[in-house]
Amino acid sequence: MRFEGTDTYVATDDLMMAVNAAVTLQRPLLVKGEPGTGKTQLAREIARALNRPMLDWAIKSTTKAQHGLYEYDAVSRLRDSQLGEEKVRDISNYIIKGKLWEAFEADTQPVLLIDEIDKADIEFPNDLLRELDQMEFYVYETRTTVKARNRPIIIITSNNEKELPDAFLRRCFFHYIRFPEKETMQKIVDVHFPDLKKNLTKEAMEVFFGLRDLPGLKKKPSTSELLDWLKLLLAEDIDPAVLREASTKKSLPPLYGALLKNESDVHLFERVAFMARRSS
Repeated sequence: MRFEGTDTYVATDDLMMAVNAAVTLQRPLLVKGEPGTGKTQLAREIARALNRPMLDWAIKSTTKAQHGLYEYDAVSRLRDSQLGEEKVRDISNYIIKGKLWEAFEADTQPVLLIDEIDKADIEFPNDLLRELDQMEFYVYETRTTVKARNRPIIIITSNNEKELPDAFLRRCFFHYIRFPEKETMQKIVDVHFPDLKKNLTKEAMEVFFGLRDLPGLKKKPSTSELLDWLKLLLAEDIDPAVLREASTKKSLPPLYGALLKNESDVHLFERVAFMARRSS
């Protein structure tokens, strides 16, 4: 089976090629790109398109590689031993399986999302090298080896907050999701809002890409923020003429809080708009 996008996810040709290449090579797919470009959603859409179970491992700054394998709950075992519980004799009762273990023992090839790997410590990727390469790991407490029944399709996302080790990168197939051009963005909007009036879409896109082109913007509005903004424009029944006026007069668009997410960007837009009005 090949990934060709879904009815709710517009995938470019190069993205589909990257997914299928990673599956063929049996390597993790490392996906980078601006926040809001659909990196996380990609894994879920792959699982849906290929009819595979989905496992989501969200990485935090405190996450260790061991958490994805298993954790040994020594505290619970000590408490149960003090209470004279019978299950304390079997140490496996106190082994908590991680997402990688769950993926390894799945009866059907799963899709495993390792989301925002760059949030973790710099050693985190290196600590997973053997497990991702050999598809097995050793459980010291039970003296057993856990091997993958079916090699999972692994999607790893990164927002480029820190560099990943070369040894880790060598084991991945890499793809950078470029920000959609207007034509691709139009397809994305049509998927989410099939009944949206064309004149409203046109004016909204002009405002949106105009904001993204603003030099010095700290946080450019993303695809997900455009979709949120369009949803609000529909809910408030905003006239396309209002958007056109905001664009021509270079003033803040209605409901701009869905697009601009900090005061410095709002002030920057206001300053640039003021200078543009003075020079016109």
